[in-house]
Amino acid sequence: MEHEIYVSREVRHLGHPNAAALIRRAAVMALEAEKIGVPCIVSVMLTDEEGIRRVNREFRGVDSATDVLSFPLNELQPGAFDAGACEREPDTGAVLLGDMMISLPQCERQGEEFGHGFAREVMYLTVHSILHLLGYDHVDEGEQKRRMRAREKAIMGEEDGK
Repeated sequence: MEHEIYVSREVRHLGHPNAAALIRRAAVMALEAEKIGVPCIVSVMLTDEEGIRRVNREFRGVDSATDVLSFPLNELQPGAFDAGACEREPDTGAVLLGDMMISLPQCERQGEEFGHGFAREVMYLTVHSILHLLGYDHVDEGEQKRRMRAREKAIMGEEDGK
């Protein structure tokens, strides 16, 4: 099955020419791990601190930069994907999952801070965002957050084993 992961850059001078390939790989890895059996479309915008801060302020009312933002198009239950409840691309019927925005400078800093580098960080943030698009959340310190973290760890663990 062919998922479509569209990656664009809001700011051209961000560097990391391999970011798009890493993001596509992580997105497909997450969709496969979640056993999504229909083609899906995801849009990813790569930006800098100012770009993500602007969108965070506009959509969430939070006037600060962050690492990743997720914008699901569907209201899904975590671990219970229902393609019938999803928006579809009219010509192909592919499921429109939603959009994400990733700050590449923040990825770079966090990769260094956590000691695992840029590639793993951008892949982790992609997996994290895909899970949001699939209905997972971590709004509190309870069961939802534990479930989401467990899925992230399992999916990223699969990547580490390759």
